[in-house]
Amino acid sequence: MQKLSYSRHRFPPLIIQHPIWLYFKFSLSYRDVEDLLAERGIEVSYETVRRWVLKFGSAYARKLRAFRARPSGQWYLDEVFVSINGKRSYLWRAVDSEGEVLETLVQSRRNKRAALKLMRKLLKKQGFVTDKLPSYGAALREMSLSSRHDFGGRKNNRAENSHLPVRRRERRMQRFKSPGSAQRFLSVHASIYNIFYIQRHLISRNTLRQFRDEAMRVWQIATAAG
Repeated sequence: MQKLSYSRHRFPPLIIQHPIWLYFKFSLSYRDVEDLLAERGIEVSYETVRRWVLKFGSAYARKLRAFRARPSGQWYLDEVFVSINGKRSYLWRAVDSEGEVLETLVQSRRNKRAALKLMRKLLKKQGFVTDKLPSYGAALREMSLSSRHDFGGRKNNRAENSHLPVRRRERRMQRFKSPGSAQRFLSVHASIYNIFYIQRHLISRNTLRQFRDEAMRVWQIATAAG
C-alpha cells in the first residue's frame, strides 16, 4: 500500500486531515468547510479544501478499508437513479445486515450486466436480499447463487435506507458532475461513513463514547503519514 506523505504542503497534517473529515462526515460544501476553518482562525480557501479532498480522500479510504471487520452473512442490494449532466444513471449499492456499505457502483444501465458487475465485486459465499428488479435474479442465476436470493416486501429496507445520506449529499453538491467523479466521491464517502456509522439509538451513552473514540483512533491511524 502506498505510503501517505504530506511533504511540500504549507499546512501540517492535522490541518489537512480535519477539513477532509468534515467534508465526508457531514453534508457540507467546500465553502462550508472553509467557513468552519475560518471560525477557528485557519485561513484556507475552498479550492484548497477541494484539492486536499481529491489528493488524500482515496488514500484515506484505502487505508480505512483495511480496518473493516468481516461483513455479516446477509447482504442487501439496491439501486437508485441519479441525474448526472442531465442524463439518468444508476447508483448500485450493497450493504450488510449492520448497515455498513460494502460496495457502490455507478452505471448507465439497470440490467443484468450492471447487476453482474456489482455482484462480481462481492464475495460469492453470502446471502443476498434485493428488491424485485428482474436483473438481480438473472445475474444471480448466471452466478449459480439464485438459491441464496431473497426479495420482496420490506426485506430490502436496509439497502434502500442507505441511499438517504447520498441523496442529501447529491442535493448539497447540486448533483454529480460526471460518472467518474460520482464513483470517486461515493467510494471514499462509503469508507469514511462505515468507520463513523454508529447506531446510537441502540446503545448506551457510555458505549457510544467508546465507539466514537475507537472510530477516531482508526481515523488517526489511517490518516497518519508514512
